[in-house]
Amino acid sequence: MKTIPSAQIDHNILKKGIYISRIDDDITTYDIRMREPNREQVMTNSAIHTTEHIFKTYLRGTEYADSIIYFGPNASRTGFNLLARRLSDSYCIQLIRDAFQYIADFWGRIPNASPSECGNCLEHNLPQAKEEAKKFLEVIRDWKKEDLAYPAANTEA
Repeated sequence: MKTIPSAQIDHNILKKGIYISRIDDDITTYDIRMREPNREQVMTNSAIHTTEHIFKTYLRGTEYADSIIYFGPNASRTGFNLLARRLSDSYCIQLIRDAFQYIADFWGRIPNASPSECGNCLEHNLPQAKEEAKKFLEVIRDWKKEDLAYPAANTEA
């Protein structure tokens, strides 16, 4: 069984940021970590849900929308995963930054959140999603390709 870097990372040292979780042929999985695991309160389901709706709406409007395979929350409720095909790391960092800015600036009806479009239309919170986006933008403001590696565990005894 192939193991992935995010399954091997010491979550006790993982900080907020954007990391490469795995690369499979031409598909890169980005770990968008908005909370420090086991040290911070997890995101609320309603903030996650709203962030997901608005982020996906933003992605669909980009010129490389067909290169986005998936965007969704991670199981620990500490962030999201973005899977992209044949896009540079620098482009994906900027795409993530732009999407979170879009969420921070967003006003109006949450996209695709009506009962006929959403299986959990009552669990949304736009103010929380906007606040989450603003906080995360501070973390990734100067993020660059060199920052995409997971932190190494301190092996000094």
